[in-house]
Amino acid sequence: MAQLNRNEADIRYTWDFTHIFASDEAWEEAYAKAEKAIAAVAGVPGTLGDSVASMKKGLETIFDAYEQVELIYLYSMLRKNVDNGDPTYQTMQGRAMNLIVGLSSACAFLEPEILSIEDGRLAEFLKDPALATYRHKIEDINRTRAHTLDAESEKMLALLSDAAGAPSDCFEMLESVDMTFPEIKDENGETVTLTHGNFGVFRESADQRVRKESFEAYFGEFKKYINTFAAMYSGSVKMDNYYTRVRKFDSACERALSESNVPVAVYDQLTEAIHGGLPIMRRYLELRKKSLGLEELNMYDLYCPMVKDVDVKVSFDEGKEMVKKALAPLGETYAGLLDRAFSERWIDVYENKGKTTGAYSCGVFGVHPYVLLNYTDTLDDAFTLAHELGHAMHSYFSDTTQDFVNHDYRIMVAEVASTVNEVLLTRYLLANETDSNKKAYILNHFLEGFRTTVFRQTLFAEFERRAHDLQLAGTPLTAETLNGIYRELNALYYEGAVINELQDIEWARIPHFYNAFYVYQYATGFCSAVSIAKKILEENGAENYLRFLSTGGSDYPLEELKIAGVDLTRPDTVASAMEEFDRALSELEALLL
Repeated sequence: MAQLNRNEADIRYTWDFTHIFASDEAWEEAYAKAEKAIAAVAGVPGTLGDSVASMKKGLETIFDAYEQVELIYLYSMLRKNVDNGDPTYQTMQGRAMNLIVGLSSACAFLEPEILSIEDGRLAEFLKDPALATYRHKIEDINRTRAHTLDAESEKMLALLSDAAGAPSDCFEMLESVDMTFPEIKDENGETVTLTHGNFGVFRESADQRVRKESFEAYFGEFKKYINTFAAMYSGSVKMDNYYTRVRKFDSACERALSESNVPVAVYDQLTEAIHGGLPIMRRYLELRKKSLGLEELNMYDLYCPMVKDVDVKVSFDEGKEMVKKALAPLGETYAGLLDRAFSERWIDVYENKGKTTGAYSCGVFGVHPYVLLNYTDTLDDAFTLAHELGHAMHSYFSDTTQDFVNHDYRIMVAEVASTVNEVLLTRYLLANETDSNKKAYILNHFLEGFRTTVFRQTLFAEFERRAHDLQLAGTPLTAETLNGIYRELNALYYEGAVINELQDIEWARIPHFYNAFYVYQYATGFCSAVSIAKKILEENGAENYLRFLSTGGSDYPLEELKIAGVDLTRPDTVASAMEEFDRALSELEALLL
């Protein structure tokens, strides 16, 4: 069936943009006002250290401009995303980006100027209640003082930042533009050209021939360029380690984690706890092999469904009710916000021509979150709805509790609320499902979350750590070296599966590796969410959880998580998640064996 044009979409299932601006004309008026706000920033440099009053006035000028510009940008982005071919909103988004660039340039002085204020004088400033709104922001800037260079050196590092992105840019162009893939035969024997997109579909195929051929063809292309990928990744690691040296950190891992004030011990405890859970992973792989009827389990057999012939249709209206019931333990306030999201058109539900693919949630400070879906009436779509509403409610609680300066939460906690909702939905479905086959399907979905988000991302985290440490110690990162690291980790994490030579080069296709020491947060976030969901259901932990959702960016992630009962500086959270993995696996074994 042909896709609908945007103007043919049922308005009940589309966003209401008037909550942000009543019209495009109102956006234009706000744009003109924002230009003046940016121009006002020019009067701030050189004044921040004069007095508490001048610092307060300067910061108010800066963050008022940021608030205006953000609203203008988000309106244009959201309008464009529902029909990316609409030239009006293409142009508006481009103009909004110009505002962002202009404001960023105007505010480039901010951190260096704050750090130029003598430490004792700045400490005295921060005791004044007049700066309470900005205290955490300033303290976070000041925390980096020991690793901040003189003004001229900082300027040189800033000028280097564009060139430092070259390895990532090269990766993106080679992997996304220049590389092409061969043809394979699909399940029906039809000849199809392999792409990045359909590889993900083919590796889930029930036909092992298709899984094997797509794996060999896809990874075979990466193998052709493996020395180029090694050179690009080595260049990225060298830049990371360069910044590590000049900023006087002991390791690239320490430098990266320092941005969120996370000690390296958290990283170490994650890998140690996951290693402790590897015997459970071996059981899961053995169950997968038996369920699929395989004599040996290859790495290309990891993604296909273990439970066959389950086709659960869930309409959007059914999904809404399912999610509301699953999230009922979060209380009446949360339930009321879900009702508002559904009735006030916070959600753009169905696909239309030109609409951005996938799903996301976007908080709009001072308004409400906007959730984009491409709903196709599957159970996975219901999980996506729960997931994105988790993000949305995190944004809502933070935006309505914190001021603009402190509303935006950090990446380390960004996936916690969304995963809590998925876990609560899983637990609800398992408690209410009587069909054993469907129950097995839900358990398999949950266990795959553990495998791909906890185990796999921790494997990635270990790979990054080893690569950076080796390069810092003087070992060249050749393709052979990188393949060897990856093979050792696969053999450790997937003991019992066949690790063939092509699997060794999977590292070459992971774009996250060009944003070093990012992926571990997926694992800590998932484990935190499992622990929080358990507290909500078994210990009446909803009140503390809602307090956590309200913290925004007012504190560091580790401190915010403690409010919800999670302390990532101790091994308990990840160990508890491993116990949940074990429990769910035992339940699935009982159904399938």
